Amino acid sequence: MEPKKNPKADLTRNSGLYFAIGLAVVMFFVWQALEYKKYDKDNTYDITQNVDDMLDEEVPMTEQIKTPPPPPPPPAAPEEIAVVEDDVEIEESVIDDTESDEDTEVIEVNDVVEEEVDLDVDVPFSVIEDVPIFPGCEKEKSKGAKALRDCFNEKMNKHIRKNFQYPEIAQEMGIQGRVSVRFVIQKDGSIGQVQMRGPDKNLEKEAARIIGKLPKMTPGKQRGRAVRVPFSLPITFRLQ
Repeated sequence: MEPKKNPKADLTRNSGLYFAIGLAVVMFFVWQALEYKKYDKDNTYDITQNVDDMLDEEVPMTEQIKTPPPPPPPPAAPEEIAVVEDDVEIEESVIDDTESDEDTEVIEVNDVVEEEVDLDVDVPFSVIEDVPIFPGCEKEKSKGAKALRDCFNEKMNKHIRKNFQYPEIAQEMGIQGRVSVRFVIQKDGSIGQVQMRGPDKNLEKEAARIIGKLPKMTPGKQRGRAVRVPFSLPITFRLQ
């Protein structure tokens, strides 16, 4: 007796349809995985800076201009010799003696007073004899120049961290980088001649605002005289 198969029991009847459905589902999940995006809502940033990192100052190249040598002086004219007859009297010139003798009165000269000239020079922070004193570092003066420099750098770092504000427009545009700042501590202790160089004007503007809030300091001195002291430092703007 020949066995008969039930057509409903044929498992391969709809295999092509199942394969197509399964393939479509897999492609859908793969597409969703490729299009998935995750946004970082953490707006923390790094404001680390290295005060010892000095600005590289670009020294302009000077070209020595060679001037032509001056022309030689013209030859001296020959002296005219006048021929005088023997019977003509010639008046002789009398030269007074300038040497002093015992009867000559000697005038007493007072002590010469040396006038101090105020030299308008710039002395770098790293080589100045008496470094500028940041407010709050006066107690370190007795410990020497190194202690004053360390205190100055520490106070500068605290000032930057306290007044630092990342520009919102720079955050939105994803702008970050390092701004090199150079300023001069004037002879009266004020801050002047602030210069910035960075990747974006908004970051440079924020760096200038921070430096503009620096307090008045005790000016630096070289050989006992107050001088201008240029100081350089980088301020790093970094998004994380």
